Amino acid sequence: MNAQIALLLGQDGVTNGAIYALLALSIVLVFTVTRVLLVPQGEFVTFGAMTMATLQAGQPVRLAWLLLVLAALRLVWRLWALRPGLRADPQPPLSAWDFAGPLYALILWGIAYRVPGQDWPMVLQVLFTLALVVPLGPWLYDLCFRPIAAAHGLVLLIVSIALHVVLVGLALWMFGAEGARTLPFSEDGLDLGLLNVNAQSLWVLAATLALMVGLFVFFERTLRGKALRATAVSRLGAQLMGISPTTAGRTCFALAAFIGGLSGTLIAPLTTLYYDSGFLISLKGFVGAVVGGLVSFPVGALGALSVGLVEAYSTFWASSYKEVIVFTLILPFLLWRSLTSKHHEEDRA
Repeated sequence: MNAQIALLLGQDGVTNGAIYALLALSIVLVFTVTRVLLVPQGEFVTFGAMTMATLQAGQPVRLAWLLLVLAALRLVWRLWALRPGLRADPQPPLSAWDFAGPLYALILWGIAYRVPGQDWPMVLQVLFTLALVVPLGPWLYDLCFRPIAAAHGLVLLIVSIALHVVLVGLALWMFGAEGARTLPFSEDGLDLGLLNVNAQSLWVLAATLALMVGLFVFFERTLRGKALRATAVSRLGAQLMGISPTTAGRTCFALAAFIGGLSGTLIAPLTTLYYDSGFLISLKGFVGAVVGGLVSFPVGALGALSVGLVEAYSTFWASSYKEVIVFTLILPFLLWRSLTSKHHEEDRA
């Protein structure tokens, strides 16, 4: 390995690590607020990438069907929960927002099937992709996790795995078994002598830094962000202070869907993605999240960045074992956490 190869591998490692860092942040956020280990986080990545590819191919985006069905199911569930005499947690009365969801999904469905997207500007394709992907987060939370929010963590994990399996099957129906790549955001790169930095890699790094800064400002300066932090520290304490755990859950799921969808649009020009590629990507983000103990955002991001670098250099030295090497990293951290962390009351129940 010479210096140029080392720099190229480092570029790939940092680029992939930036994506893993974003996914690690979203996994930590969802887990600390809702106790849900979001296994289908990678499906948001797949949906974002494949939706962009479908738009650029000028084909109808079948993801709009999933959005429409989820909006309708959510409205039906709200009507069912408000039945007189139904023993359930108190439900707020129906509002215009409950009917706005299906209308929003219907409008996007009409655009996806009636307006060809291959001639749209790149920024409009990205915005439309996010408009389709982001609502999936809070609507899936309402349908799959909110009714069992007080359940044991193992139950939440089983539901999360089941949701992942369902979404992978739907992805196969919506996008097919063939892989897809999208056009890069720009063609120009950055010449640094031995290293010519890919323009799309610069977009990935810039978007990652901007998103991290935006999340920092959101959590430090906004009331909604401070409410999420309070819920992450103590769900019961936050609820006693008037913070709605339902609103907190919806917000963090929306952020997770946004991060996943944006990550998909960023990496789609760099690598060919398939309907089931998201699971492996999210697993690597999960390794970074575990390094941070599923509680620390900065340490989780650094752990995910190290995963990207280890993966890149493993590809050169032992490409057949790169996945084994990456996932072996999780073992010492799991052992250390099991020996040093205190058991939660829920685990002893």
